[in-house]
Amino acid sequence: MQASEHHAVKVLNGLIETTLDSAEGYKEAAEHTKNPEYKRMFAERAQRRRELMRKLQDEVRSFGAKPEDDQSMIGKLHNKFVGLREKLAGGSDKAVIDEVERGEDVMKAKYRHAADDNDLPQRVRQMLTACAAEVKAEHDEISKIKHSLH
Repeated sequence: MQASEHHAVKVLNGLIETTLDSAEGYKEAAEHTKNPEYKRMFAERAQRRRELMRKLQDEVRSFGAKPEDDQSMIGKLHNKFVGLREKLAGGSDKAVIDEVERGEDVMKAKYRHAADDNDLPQRVRQMLTACAAEVKAEHDEISKIKHSLH
């Protein structure tokens, strides 16, 4: 495997972990919100993030490498924190949205950074640019909801 391919696998596997963190975060948020509209939105987003994760895994496989299939330790801790914070905040949807937006900030930054990585093969950068735009749009929607609650 060439150095650029090795680098691509490393970046993609990092994004897989982040994307799985996000999917699990949305699943947790759907379980903790009381608002049926948010519950539906979070469940749909968890599914979309899993689809994105599979797309990234397929790209890793195209290099003949093994894709990640587990969350990062930080992501696992964050997802548990969402539940704890929600309970401490008296079960408010505002607290859940705040945590979701915090996770979206991390995801948006990681995808943008990866899409701007000139050491990645062009086809990977193109794919990640499209993914980064999708992640940003979803982040912006959550941010808008958050600001409407404050």
